[in-house]
Amino acid sequence: MCQTPPFRADHVGSFLRPQELIEAREAFASGKISQEDLTQVEDQAILDLVKKQQELGIENITDGEFRRSYWHLDFFWGLNGVEHVQAAEGYHFHDETTKADSALLSGKISGEGHPFVAHYKFLRDAVSDRGGVARLTIPAPSQFYFELIRDQEHAENLAQFYPDFDQVVEAIKSAYLTVLEDLYQEGLRAIQVDDCTWGVLVDDNFLTAWGRGEKSKEEVRSELAQQFLTLNNAFYDAVPEDVTVTSHVCRGNFHSTWASSGGYGPIAKELLGDENVDAYYLEYDTDRAGDFEPLKALTPGKKVVLGLITSKFGQLEDKEAVIARIKEAAQYVPLENLCLSPQCGFASTEEGNILTEEEQWAKLKLVQEIAQEVWG
Repeated sequence: MCQTPPFRADHVGSFLRPQELIEAREAFASGKISQEDLTQVEDQAILDLVKKQQELGIENITDGEFRRSYWHLDFFWGLNGVEHVQAAEGYHFHDETTKADSALLSGKISGEGHPFVAHYKFLRDAVSDRGGVARLTIPAPSQFYFELIRDQEHAENLAQFYPDFDQVVEAIKSAYLTVLEDLYQEGLRAIQVDDCTWGVLVDDNFLTAWGRGEKSKEEVRSELAQQFLTLNNAFYDAVPEDVTVTSHVCRGNFHSTWASSGGYGPIAKELLGDENVDAYYLEYDTDRAGDFEPLKALTPGKKVVLGLITSKFGQLEDKEAVIARIKEAAQYVPLENLCLSPQCGFASTEEGNILTEEEQWAKLKLVQEIAQEVWG
């Protein structure tokens, strides 16, 4: 087995919220219980989750994102100078539209006193007795920028505080590094950076809409890819060498629906060749992600976690079919640099995907079984 993340049998991070946690969050939102009461429920749910992960033999342990409503927005809201607002509309997925929660700047961005530091400390202490790597998941710098330019109102708001792109890059980098330094002092050595921006850039429909007829989709893709790469590498290049950084890329994962479609080919060079991370968690559970050929662009030595098991539905994949796909991917990336996981978390938002907790754990058990058979 690997000694540092990613691991042969891995997962992306979020888990279905247990019923008692769902009820507690609803009670808190309606003013029926205090923040202290909610925290107690969250603490116990996370302790139970950590124990389940360890009992299954999972080595990359998360808190399931149980203290969050969203995989990304809660991190943004924890930064100074960022407020919780309602956008004109939610994000559109294939069958549904999300709630309209968003982030808007109310001042200069900084990272002091971020609540995720306390969240990590609780996870670290929960993991320590039985072993495993306490892993924190955060959204990518590019994802933050993407939220801040999601519509004209957001873009105009951003320009009031940071008139040019270079200033945006420096501000986001500085805030992220402040949070990371606090986490590092508490022992964090593995961080997963979730990034749907690359998954959006492969979708021609999005590119056409974003260009609004003024630019070709190729021009839009190239421009945004360079911006996203600049934002991300400004942060990644400053991360301490003994912190393992992995990037998770997907095409949307909300209530078992998806947002974009397209293979990795158009952004393979920027993402797999130029982005300065140690490994990637890549969606590969459907043909919407294309084939494995773009993996040829991967920088030698980097690892790829193949997201061949879907987290969207409970039906188990055929073990032999998954093994065959791993062998297919090994034509482009050495087998020793490959791992296996679901394509995304089970609950990127608190709504969760449409499957049961039992089905969730059966999926992870299948990942473990396949990894044992392939890698020993």
